[in-house]
Amino acid sequence: MTLHTDDELFREPGTTGLDQVIVRRLEARDLEAVLKIDARHSGRSRRGYYERKFAEATRESGVTISLVAELDGRLAGFLIGRLYYGEFGVPEPMAIVDSIGVDAEQAHRHVGSALFAQLETNLRALRVTTLRTEVPWSEFGLLGFLKTRGFSPVPVLTLEKRIS
Repeated sequence: MTLHTDDELFREPGTTGLDQVIVRRLEARDLEAVLKIDARHSGRSRRGYYERKFAEATRESGVTISLVAELDGRLAGFLIGRLYYGEFGVPEPMAIVDSIGVDAEQAHRHVGSALFAQLETNLRALRVTTLRTEVPWSEFGLLGFLKTRGFSPVPVLTLEKRIS
């Protein structure tokens, strides 16, 4: 996790310190905009995946971990995550970022930073001390961004077996 200043600890929900970016809870009405951002990056529609993620995120109304960012009156980015309490052999609560995306036209306008700033504020309020994500090795831009947000590799080995 990143170090924080005292003003971050007492920040009002929805404020990120990046005044031009508004961060709020992900809502069902955001699906089409998220699909558009993701398809532009991935080159394909992942509607089924995001419909499941949205159903999960909007069902857990008391926990704000899935967020969207608005810039200039339109959705500019999203972050979808989950909370785990003791799963995967980790005894303390842990948050996982499943998906993050920023509209390519809004790149370098601090949209991703605003999303993570609000997420970290929300997680501190929930007393969650660990935030994890997985990134393809070839996503150098995303890896660099996450490094600036305080992420680093952990000593966990992911194993995979191909089933033919």
